[in-house]
Amino acid sequence: MSNGRDPTACRTTTAPGTDDRFPVPLRGVAVDAETRCLHWHDPPDVVALRFDCCDTYYPCVTCHAETTDHGTERLPSDRLHEPAVLCGVCRQTLTATAYLGCDDTCPHCGAAFNPGCHEHRDRYFAV
Repeated sequence: MSNGRDPTACRTTTAPGTDDRFPVPLRGVAVDAETRCLHWHDPPDVVALRFDCCDTYYPCVTCHAETTDHGTERLPSDRLHEPAVLCGVCRQTLTATAYLGCDDTCPHCGAAFNPGCHEHRDRYFAV
């Protein structure tokens, strides 16, 4: 990967396992220490999102598809107040509501989030 990531520090974790580097259950493909994955690995790709179907965080929907044996379920609109996003930089969780309103910046540490993620938020949250 050409963005300076150390590929030897990346891990792939499949169900039922989770990546023990994170304070939440997290799976993905070639995930680095800040939650960038094989599919999304630019500097601002530092979030992992919780899928309601398995109550597990993934860097992206493709990581979910490649590391589980079931389809995705979005977080329902009546549960957007629950923790649903992990900042890979400071490892703090955000509610879906806080994430959707954060202007692409972690409210805890100020890390920049990928602004392009708003284009596919409907894959993760029933908004």
